[in-house]
Amino acid sequence: MPTGTSDASPRDVPEIFLGLPAGWPVPSTEVFFLANHIPEDKIAEIRHAVDIAEIISETVLLRKAGKNLVGLCPFHSEKTPSFTVSPDKQIFHCFGCGAGGNVFSFVMKRDGLQFGEAARMLARRCGVDIPERPLSGPERRLLSEQETLFEINRLAADFFHQQLVQPGGAGGEAASAYLERRGLSRQTIVDFRLGYAPKGWDHLIGFLARRRHSSALIEKAGLVVARKDASGHYDRFRDRVMFPIYDDMARVVGFGGRVMDDSTPKYLNSPETPVYLKRRVLYGLHRAKDACRALGTVYIVEGYLDLIALHQHGISNAVATLGTALSPEHIRLLTRHASQLVLVYDSDEAGIRSAQRCVDIFWKEHVDFRRGDVFRDETADTRILVLPTGHDPDSFVFQHGADSFRALTQNAPGIVGFLIERAVARHGLTTEGKIRIVTELQAPLAAINDSVARALYVKQVAETIGVAEHVIQRKLREADTRGSRESAQPPPKPVAEGEERFEQRIVSMMLQFPEVLPDVIGRNVLDWFASARMKAAGEAIVRHGLRSTSELPELLAGIEDADLKDTLTELAMGDESWTLKGCRALLTRFLETRQKHSAGRSLQLAIETAERERNEGELMRLLEEKQRLAVRRERQKMSTLRDKS
Repeated sequence: MPTGTSDASPRDVPEIFLGLPAGWPVPSTEVFFLANHIPEDKIAEIRHAVDIAEIISETVLLRKAGKNLVGLCPFHSEKTPSFTVSPDKQIFHCFGCGAGGNVFSFVMKRDGLQFGEAARMLARRCGVDIPERPLSGPERRLLSEQETLFEINRLAADFFHQQLVQPGGAGGEAASAYLERRGLSRQTIVDFRLGYAPKGWDHLIGFLARRRHSSALIEKAGLVVARKDASGHYDRFRDRVMFPIYDDMARVVGFGGRVMDDSTPKYLNSPETPVYLKRRVLYGLHRAKDACRALGTVYIVEGYLDLIALHQHGISNAVATLGTALSPEHIRLLTRHASQLVLVYDSDEAGIRSAQRCVDIFWKEHVDFRRGDVFRDETADTRILVLPTGHDPDSFVFQHGADSFRALTQNAPGIVGFLIERAVARHGLTTEGKIRIVTELQAPLAAINDSVARALYVKQVAETIGVAEHVIQRKLREADTRGSRESAQPPPKPVAEGEERFEQRIVSMMLQFPEVLPDVIGRNVLDWFASARMKAAGEAIVRHGLRSTSELPELLAGIEDADLKDTLTELAMGDESWTLKGCRALLTRFLETRQKHSAGRSLQLAIETAERERNEGELMRLLEEKQRLAVRRERQKMSTLRDKS
């Protein structure tokens, strides 16, 4: 049975088609299991029925470490175990890469599944029955139409394949000879179900009509075109090598057709249909996803034959776009299967333009330069590989082999590195060129909040163009200043490291000893938090109304923000022996400290106001109050030291 997931959204596809479990065909019965609508009580039943340690131990070799279990993280490469599982709390967290969550989170990340799919897989495993409901009349009709479109595409793929491989057909022999010249083996042709569309105008429509499929639905599948005089339809694909396009559930959803000579258009592709949205489909993903998960890397190329050549040479973790730029949906789909994305482009002018266009899209929509070359919503390491002059992936792998292709990846730049390389290539190293390079790179470099990453990129630019680092840093500060002037919101005040550590301790206490929650709420503790991150974590716990550590998986399941979920998971992994008395003492110390700081800040502001207004009487009174507070603090400090001694 094929495996995979649907990546549709409610805007484009009827609700009944969302969230099908991996490997399930679209059902033809009158009931449909709504994976996106599993009742909450069933989710809770699944959560209580499965043991996270048992599930994770199938993937990770775990050993005992106190109350927890530890092992090597399955989501990043490491030599020292930092992946921790808490059987008591039914959560996991990796202190190396930050991955964490409950059993649903683990299965989703491990297998590249959506929540509904992971829930159904676990339900089947632990014997929890998911309720079903009858389909309405409109839902049955929509489901029936989609089933028919998939069936029409499957039959078309079979038809084209037979035209290619059956002996005696002149067109099929010519197509076979063409594919042989391109270096494709017989096994590759069979594996990818390559085919041939005959020269005539009605071969395919006749074949499908004999199987009682209507012209209207064949047209809706994108396989035929209505004649302008309304006299019927003709085949869209004629005298072309055919590439069936599968979704990641291994269902044929469309086709690409290539001519075998120099005529144009070289490629003819299926239009978008109810079952084929180009921004959500990647050629070859149904064959590549297992290798992508195993290797952690996916190569993204632009052509059918490029993709097939890589697979034939053993590079099975490769996919191809379908005449469109990489979309946000593509990225979300790929990062469910791989942690590193390598975008591969030809070395010609068109290839460079494609690479630049793709990077521009990332810059505007997907790249979080704060972390350096990663996607805003994902954790993908992204590389841009421009092949040596005169090569595309097809020609390179046939001439130099798979190992040489993989070796190129090691030196491929990240997104910011690519921007630097292209700016230098575009403007040159004249004085005017260097000025333009720095100006062009100002925005992406200034947007990197990570000071180490920014410094390294600045150093790279400085060494490349021969300009002092401090000059480039000054230009970036100018960009920062302009940005802050143009921003409608002032930048958040930085939180002192000690302040955040104190707040982390309180949130950790709330997670590990929920009995203290009424005190936290009653004393308005979160109102005194300075860290927005810690305040959000504390508020999430309060909203949930956490009553015991056994509810931690349920709490995490309700958190959509990935960063917040990771923060909560990490803080929950502690194993401190809390008591209610100790918790209350910690809260009292925290509130006293913050209130003193607040009072001191208020007093200082009042002093500054009195100075500006030259109110000497008020100023003297405030200075005396400040002195009294300082004496009181000093006495308290001395008293504390005496008690300790």
